[in-house]
Amino acid sequence: MPFQVRGIDPQPFQPLFRLSDEALAAQGIIRVKADEPDAYPCRVALARVRKGEELLLVHYMHQSNPASPYRAGGPIFVSRGAEEPAHYRGELPPALRDRLLSLRAYDADALIVDAEVAEGNEVSAVIQRFLARPDVAHVDAHFARRGCFAGRIERL
Repeated sequence: MPFQVRGIDPQPFQPLFRLSDEALAAQGIIRVKADEPDAYPCRVALARVRKGEELLLVHYMHQSNPASPYRAGGPIFVSRGAEEPAHYRGELPPALRDRLLSLRAYDADALIVDAEVAEGNEVSAVIQRFLARPDVAHVDAHFARRGCFAGRIERL
């Protein structure tokens, strides 16, 4: 089952980069400079940023259906340089390729119908198995160790 992964819309975050650290803190947002390569996955670019890049650590509602007991949000990184959402078709984005992921399959009512943890080559197989089910509307990936939302996977 072919799938796609899209980065989130950067527009709501771009004005935040102009705010002071104090103004950001008042909104529960932290400005971060990447202090090591390959450690900060931007949810717009769906890639890890280079050392020295500026990011914001913000709360993001990835399951926003108010009727679902699974509505959820959490911390994500958004990089200043990410101006367009990435779009990967039939392959995993760099930020998801070599991490232990928690994959959660949701139906049209935002209820979890299946879930599994996978890593490496297993990830694509689990995604394809989930998306082959007619009751699955999308799959959300989370970084299993920290639990942060990593990206949404949908049928092509």
